[in-house]
Amino acid sequence: MDFALSPKAQELCDSMWEFMREDVIPAEPVYDQYRVEHGPHAHPPVVEELKKKARERGLWNLFLPSVSGITNLEYASIAEISGWSPVIAPEAINCQAPDTGNMEVLELFGTDEQKKQWLEPLLDGTIRSAFAMTEPDVASSDATNIETSIVRDGDEYVINGRKWWISGAADERCQIFITMGKTDPSAAAHRQQSMVLVPRDAPGLKIVRHLPVFGFQDQHGHSLMEFNDVRVPVSNIIAGEGEGFAIAQARLGPGRIHHAMRAIGMAERALALMVERAKNRVAFGKPLIEQGVVREHIANSRIEIDSARLLVYKCAWLIDQGGARNARSEVAQIKVAAPAVAKAVTDRAIEIFGGAGVSDVTPLAYFYSWARVLQIADGPDAVHRETIARQEIRKESPIPAATSVVQ
Repeated sequence: MDFALSPKAQELCDSMWEFMREDVIPAEPVYDQYRVEHGPHAHPPVVEELKKKARERGLWNLFLPSVSGITNLEYASIAEISGWSPVIAPEAINCQAPDTGNMEVLELFGTDEQKKQWLEPLLDGTIRSAFAMTEPDVASSDATNIETSIVRDGDEYVINGRKWWISGAADERCQIFITMGKTDPSAAAHRQQSMVLVPRDAPGLKIVRHLPVFGFQDQHGHSLMEFNDVRVPVSNIIAGEGEGFAIAQARLGPGRIHHAMRAIGMAERALALMVERAKNRVAFGKPLIEQGVVREHIANSRIEIDSARLLVYKCAWLIDQGGARNARSEVAQIKVAAPAVAKAVTDRAIEIFGGAGVSDVTPLAYFYSWARVLQIADGPDAVHRETIARQEIRKESPIPAATSVVQ
């Protein structure tokens, strides 16, 4: 395996670091203040300014190999840098969830008409989107449980059901929902589901309320929605009836690399904050940095971050070599490992900061809450551990088990 960056990717990383230092980090207080003054779901104009600057630097749509010309492995390093400011940096370079996954779906499975109507403005950053799968009334960690109905009526599909934790729905720029439901409940378990495109202004679509995460309201929101006899043209189906589950699985491979590397970026910033705080804070007669327990926190954090990063690099490399199917266990592993590391490192940083760590004077409280959410989003850790174990059980040992046991 070769994890070295190409000259192009290294140049993009260097440019991304400059962008973060010169534009993104200084924009964070401006972004926060605007939302204080105009409401949590208002769209701060500074984001559009950052998007313009990112495009001028060539930092745009880098997540999509067919557009950026770089591999998933090379993009991983850029995603990590954006994780230092996970609220605004990914959007500034048009590499934010859930739009990235939705763009991948449309690129892979969309018709020419669907691409023109929805993919092109998403790639241009003029609209946003959401992925409506999770439901409040069933255990959505098992996607075959989805109950939302998609019933054909002539030249239209009629959609009924409830969805929640639909990220992006609170933002008025979110104009399209890729919605998963059942078109044929009598089919085989993994062939019952389909995905349809539902515009925001479709009659019968109601956004009920926006759900906070540990008290935080993200700008784009995570919303409870109702579909009451929502009608869309038959041409709005993606790939065909019964393809929903397969599309969902294809959508989650590269996307988990993005989430994992942003989590590692959060962990790196938390570690940097921890070190700086420990250097400048004195307790019991000496700087915190000289306390053995603090140095242990720092050392353990470095080991865990570097270990998780290498695991994600391996996963990205495998996907580049043979697609997500080539890395089923690794995709599940990074989904478990990276948020756990981000949460652990952030927790240590909070301990060093004390009360400041759980307030809004540092990004640590948000980092901690978001790392915990990532252990649920896109499937809880327990599901991914099951996938990892299943893959492991299927392996053949190079040495027969009977000869490995002392009699």
